[in-house]
Amino acid sequence: MATSDHDLFEIMRSTRSMRRLKPDPVPRALIRQVLEAGSMAANGGNMQTWRFLVIEDPAIKAAAGAFYSKAWNEVVAPRYRAGGPAPGMTQERFDRMLDAAQYLADHFHEAPVWIVPCVVGGTPTRTSGASIYPAVQNMLLAARALGLGATLTTLYLQHEKEAEAAMGLPEGVRSYAILPVGYPMGRFGPVRRGNLDDVVYWDRWGSN
Repeated sequence: MATSDHDLFEIMRSTRSMRRLKPDPVPRALIRQVLEAGSMAANGGNMQTWRFLVIEDPAIKAAAGAFYSKAWNEVVAPRYRAGGPAPGMTQERFDRMLDAAQYLADHFHEAPVWIVPCVVGGTPTRTSGASIYPAVQNMLLAARALGLGATLTTLYLQHEKEAEAAMGLPEGVRSYAILPVGYPMGRFGPVRRGNLDDVVYWDRWGSN
């Protein structure tokens, strides 16, 4: 089905982080569409060193998800709750976002599908993400277009070795995120961000 420019921009404007997901199974045909979108992304030298581990096994999700929950409850949640609202958000909306993040931490293992984007070989550097995060964004947009909820999560990387061992990643393969995917409990978009003019400079840093 053809997608107009208007549809694309509307998808981008409404691709929120969907942290509350139903446990209902997701057809593999839809997951394959999401993965195919990821494989169309730009990557360094078109070497396509990415690999996408798809996890549906409840035991694996429970073992690896424990490290995500640990990172959220012990480190990240206290830091967020001690701070103020994110740019473009009221305190009320910020509190709702934190509640949704807490829900994800408590139910991370219940998401029907995890997509784990990985890179094979090489020593991770500052530029390594350029060969995987474009694929992640493509997959998030594709999930939104298909009516699936998803979010980019990296908290588990605070316990990187343990979580990757629980997911069975071999030597020489590093994960860069986990995307829990499922049918959302809530509604999509719109995303809320700060004022564009506050973060864009023309020609000179600090000028608007």
